[in-house]
Amino acid sequence: MNHLGFELQPLKIASFDFTCCEGCQLQLANRESTLPEFLALVDIRNFREISSERHDDYDIALVEGSITRSDEIERLKTIRARAKMLVAFGTCACFGGVNSLKNRMPQEAVIREVYDGKAIETMPSMRIGDIVEVDYGIPGCPVSKEEVERIVVSLVSRSPVTLPTYPVCVECKQRLNTCLFDLGEICLGPVTRAGCDAVCPTGNTACLGCRGPAEEINFPAFAQLVRDKELSMADMREKLAFYNGFGDYLEEET
Repeated sequence: MNHLGFELQPLKIASFDFTCCEGCQLQLANRESTLPEFLALVDIRNFREISSERHDDYDIALVEGSITRSDEIERLKTIRARAKMLVAFGTCACFGGVNSLKNRMPQEAVIREVYDGKAIETMPSMRIGDIVEVDYGIPGCPVSKEEVERIVVSLVSRSPVTLPTYPVCVECKQRLNTCLFDLGEICLGPVTRAGCDAVCPTGNTACLGCRGPAEEINFPAFAQLVRDKELSMADMREKLAFYNGFGDYLEEET
């Protein structure tokens, strides 16, 4: 029963993985402290990390991973047809993620080197949104447990779903961190969407942009900052390409 005096109907949720490490699903499954309350809001219909039950009726499909094989395309289309709402779950689903690094390499040469020329079913890594319509995206590598729970609660309560529009630098300053640029490192915090609580810079590790670009970023100013600090533009481009979330800005830079 909610504060308005009526009972919220649990949403039927299914979670699916494609080419990924399944780390985003495990983030949610391992949320022990709030998992019972969270599960009370939803009806798990298909979620391998949580339950052995399998059902094909669901309101929301959480889809983790990128698409790297032709059979995954057909499976994804089937999931989309059954779901009332599809959520790209994590950086691989939203942007292609680490898997997209393969797109920068000659595939035939890699197959010969790694698989000794054996026949391998593979293709360039694609985002979920390249194949089917995506209703919402939850970025992160891995996703933030708190953010996922907040978004699912919003969906259950029929409230607006929002992501931060400002960059990671805002959260970093709130944590009173020393700017990594001042320590001689290229950090993508000035151009990356916040919502992670600046976990990487707080651990003295430069942001690699797993949450994709923040809204209305000043990319020319960011590139100029790299130049002003006399840091490597090649390193900047490599970081921007790591999760495949900054393709448009890389094209501008080149």
